[in-house]
Amino acid sequence: MSDIPSKEQLVYLRDHFAKRQKEFLASVRALVETESPSGDVDGSRAVVSLLAEIAKQISAVNSVEKIPGADFGEHLRIRAFGGDAAGAAPIILLGHTDTVHPRGSIERRPWREERNRIYGPGVFDMKTNCALALEVIRALDGMQKKPAGPITVLLTCDEESGSPSGRALVEAEAKNARAVLVMEPSASGGRAKTARKGTGMFTIEVQGRAAHAGLDPEKGVNAVLELARQTLRLHELNDPVNGTNVTVTMFGGGTASNVVPAHATAEVDLRFTSLDLGTAVEADVLAVRPFDSRAQIVVQGGINRPPLERSEKVVSLYERARQIGRWFRFTSAPGKSLRCSISIWAKRVWAEAQMGILPRRLVFRFSMDWESKAMVHTPIMSTSSSTTLPRAARCWRDL
Repeated sequence: MSDIPSKEQLVYLRDHFAKRQKEFLASVRALVETESPSGDVDGSRAVVSLLAEIAKQISAVNSVEKIPGADFGEHLRIRAFGGDAAGAAPIILLGHTDTVHPRGSIERRPWREERNRIYGPGVFDMKTNCALALEVIRALDGMQKKPAGPITVLLTCDEESGSPSGRALVEAEAKNARAVLVMEPSASGGRAKTARKGTGMFTIEVQGRAAHAGLDPEKGVNAVLELARQTLRLHELNDPVNGTNVTVTMFGGGTASNVVPAHATAEVDLRFTSLDLGTAVEADVLAVRPFDSRAQIVVQGGINRPPLERSEKVVSLYERARQIGRWFRFTSAPGKSLRCSISIWAKRVWAEAQMGILPRRLVFRFSMDWESKAMVHTPIMSTSSSTTLPRAARCWRDL
């Protein structure tokens, strides 16, 4: 599409979303009232069926696939505009249908519309945007000018639980994509996400030797003492200036109050801003050696999510989105995400006040790894203010 939408295109989009708003909000309400907490197979299948039926009503949609997600329900993959552009690299709209809200939340916090906001479990994260992605495809379908390539909507069912089966599906789809737009909410204050730290997780086990703490402690090998010294060593790997964090998050050991502990374990969390820094610290953690030669140490784990580094292409994509936002009087400031990925979120249950999306706000979330084949997070727009939905959807269309 041209950089600047024509007046006719803008008028069409304005009228389309204004006419469709009532039906669109009804779809969002149906999704919110169909509870789908992560791991609830029946709830997942129900909400996927609703979305699949909406997609089948759009003539530009070429296929709708329900993909089993073991013990979690169903993933949903929708392909559109695959005709003449079938060989082109697709743009992926990436999201998830599971939520952090347990069954019964809708009874305690029912759907409501109040002061131009909509409320309900899962409105913000992220059922509104699941419906909005399909509404954008519907709008594109009605325009004279079609997108330059195919569009794939990929919604996983296990994001809130670490994507045990969804991750492989996302990686396979993203590998050949032109761009991936992740429809997650923004960081606090509506900050755009143009970088995020990578993550690593380790388990360290120390095996010592038990002995009576009063009679012959010298015969023992204190596993807790060894692990404590290792904790101090790991702490020295922190590099706040370069954004590297190594944290021993869990620590335990011992069997009785009068016995030299023969066993101790710790969990270690690693965060890093560049892959080079991350792999260097990973090597240091995996190479730890005991201070007491009589103790044995076993380290398991490693890097499990690469970082999104703020490359020139990421910044270019951000600037493109910001330009589109200006056309519709939306703004966003760039920022960093300290933790994310397609379900690498350690999400907390949102308070009711956070269920509604702030009015007159467009938020972007960026994480596009253009160089590697890793899972990515890219620009998103999110709104649950009913009057700003048309403007947000028009921005989606142009991006």
